[in-house]
Amino acid sequence: MDRGFVAVSFGTSVPEARRAVTAVEDALRRSAGDCEFVRAFTSPTIRRILAKRGEEVPSLPEALEQLRARGVRRAAVQPTHLLYGFEYDKLRAEAEALSANFDVLSVGRPLLADTADLLRFAAGLAGMYPREEGGAVALMGHGTEHFANAVYPALQTALRLAGREDVLVGTVEGWPGLEDVVRQLAPEGPRHIRLAPLMLVAGEHARSDMAGEWKGRLEAAGHTVQCAFTGLGELPWVQEMYQERLTALLETI
Repeated sequence: MDRGFVAVSFGTSVPEARRAVTAVEDALRRSAGDCEFVRAFTSPTIRRILAKRGEEVPSLPEALEQLRARGVRRAAVQPTHLLYGFEYDKLRAEAEALSANFDVLSVGRPLLADTADLLRFAAGLAGMYPREEGGAVALMGHGTEHFANAVYPALQTALRLAGREDVLVGTVEGWPGLEDVVRQLAPEGPRHIRLAPLMLVAGEHARSDMAGEWKGRLEAAGHTVQCAFTGLGELPWVQEMYQERLTALLETI
């Protein structure tokens, strides 16, 4: 087989959160037929932690070398990243630097790459969280200083235009932040908040930031809070979006 692909993720060191990555990888493998498969994690820190536990997960360059060693000449790299950003820019640069080792090497798009993706994703979230009297949903994304952070306020706008002003989007390291979420909730008084990660995995950020600072701040504002620890990668409709990404990508090789 001269075709293969790498499913590349940032990675996670939280064992329970790994199931979200695995679920997406399994979905991608099902849609890739008999293509050779290798996983890769982009985070050096996470790879070191896993190595100390006895699990060696390759970087993207190492994963591509594994494919080349198996005789793959036409390769695809499908990120599980949510959006374009610094991590995506880095993996794309790494792939381009190794493109001469293959007849064809193509890099796929992240989950939220255009307006159609945003609208579809917003509709998926709206269906996942039915409106609840006296309740609201707060979704915690990672956030970035990269301009791609605009995806988060754009997603908030898409939800509002869909009539779901009760579903709020915030980020840990970008804009809007936690205080923006708290401020939007304030006018209607105390509510029951369903707090969930807007990330591929419910990993360290979900367990420390979301269940820690975010939950505490919302409770201090008078709300009751229920945390969910389900990563986006565990959701079948999100897996389907990634599968469509890979299917389109494989057509280019």
